[in-house]
Amino acid sequence: MKKQLYERPLIQRINTGLMNKFGTKTEYAPTSHIDGFAVKDLIKEFGSPVFVLSEQTIRNTYREAVRAFKTRYPRVQFAWSYKTNYINAVCNIFHQEGSWAEVVSGFEYQKAINNGVPGHNIIFNGPDKTDEDLRAAITNNSPIHIDHLDELYRLTELAEEMNKRPNVAIRVNMDTGIYPMWDRFGFNYENGQAWDAINKIMLGERLELIGVHCHIGTFMLSPQAYATAAFKLSDLALGIKKKYNKTLQYIDMGGGFASKNTLKGSYLPGTDTVPTIDQFAEAITTAILNAGFIEKDLPLLILETGRALIDEAGYLLGSVIANKRLSDGRRASIMDFGVNILFTAFWYDHKISPAQEFSSYTEDTVMYGPLCMNIDVVRSNVTLPPLKKDDHVVVHTVGAYNMTQWMQFIAMRPSVVLLGIDGKAHLIRSKEGLENIEMNEVMPEFLKNHQLSVANAK
Repeated sequence: MKKQLYERPLIQRINTGLMNKFGTKTEYAPTSHIDGFAVKDLIKEFGSPVFVLSEQTIRNTYREAVRAFKTRYPRVQFAWSYKTNYINAVCNIFHQEGSWAEVVSGFEYQKAINNGVPGHNIIFNGPDKTDEDLRAAITNNSPIHIDHLDELYRLTELAEEMNKRPNVAIRVNMDTGIYPMWDRFGFNYENGQAWDAINKIMLGERLELIGVHCHIGTFMLSPQAYATAAFKLSDLALGIKKKYNKTLQYIDMGGGFASKNTLKGSYLPGTDTVPTIDQFAEAITTAILNAGFIEKDLPLLILETGRALIDEAGYLLGSVIANKRLSDGRRASIMDFGVNILFTAFWYDHKISPAQEFSSYTEDTVMYGPLCMNIDVVRSNVTLPPLKKDDHVVVHTVGAYNMTQWMQFIAMRPSVVLLGIDGKAHLIRSKEGLENIEMNEVMPEFLKNHQLSVANAK
């Protein structure tokens, strides 16, 4: 007979009215398997902690997004946002599905080239493009999205120097009713900066203006804000057609669509508050279609969606190191993963599920990581059953940004595994070892040999 887990007696007030700010119990069964793979087997094979990505979820989510837009608009192209998750295996799933690449740095650009993406299908965004980056983009005929006038002037000089006519677009910021407004990047629509850049490009005749671009924010919860942005970009495109008889090739709406995560401080879970991809698609496409384009001038609609396409495909599997009681009586569990690899724990209340059977007893718990830092808090309060040392948990919806913003600090970065549609678990990034940490260090000759003197030893 299996020995039952001891649970100390506890008197707990029953609230028959509204839920408290921490919500109510939502877990009634463990997350013991992901896509048919047992969590305990994945941890046994690849170690704990370990990131896991579902190939089937990635493909299904991407196809659903494409369907949402292509059923509403005749010309649509997605460009995978490399900064969201630039593990090559992940990028190539999106490229297999037909996505272009969208990059914001020189090394991301080189990754896209190495992944076999044609230069004309790599959109180069971002405020920090070196001369080397710009020359590579010009040579490969990549669309370069200009962020500021200094970049515009430098591109003009390089175009003349290389005797080429680069394809460019301008990034536009604007008031969409969402505050604070993202006006750090690009040229402002309302104060005339956007037209200033457009006029300089058109009259300079060294650059080929092919599109307009915006990225109005991140984790956006308002489809109407995208409708406003789409209308204003369409207004610029129609104004360019009227003034210069120039038909732009595309309108790029950027990214920022929210995933199903729950933002810290929210009283309702993200699954209840985040708009669907269909709602975003309806707002954007309706605004462009009603803007006044004639059929032959209808621009290609580009989406640089990242988070909403990958977040829900990602899981972090981990284990309990220890349990303790805090001075105020709260239960605390210390995990073998922390904010060094789960960076999004700073702004999301990630759903966390036990990976083994549990009883009906639950308790409000603080979940800490293993770092020697007081800020290493995975969840400040989560309702969980008692977890024993070496029990496993599954952290949900972690596919976006954690594998690009993670850092080696105290603990090294873990393996990343792809659960393939072929029924196999593929290692797509090995866990780090000491050799990875020290590979770029250089030891000066005078420090290679040292002995403590007798005086120092005393």
